[in-house]
Amino acid sequence: MMRKSNEQTIGEAIREFLKRFRLENKLDEVALMHNWEDVAGPMVNKHTINLYVKYKTLYVSVDSPALRNELNMSRTRIIRSLNKKMGKDVIENIVFK
Repeated sequence: MMRKSNEQTIGEAIREFLKRFRLENKLDEVALMHNWEDVAGPMVNKHTINLYVKYKTLYVSVDSPALRNELNMSRTRIIRSLNKKMGKDVIENIVFK
């Protein structure tokens, strides 16, 4: 069935809306934060106090200095795993606080 030139699917309309209002990156950032527990694991998630993304950097606050040190040593692996889960490069760096 042929569509008229001004018709589009709901998916196309949503993608166009997100692009027009520059919300694509924000949506990706929210999805990435929702995937934190899957990538970091339940134990790390339990000690995570706050997460936010700014300028392609994920900021993670944890309640344990020892855990923060462990996470710093795994930074590259965590970045790679989060981006792989998202299917694209959403973040370039992680700062553990």
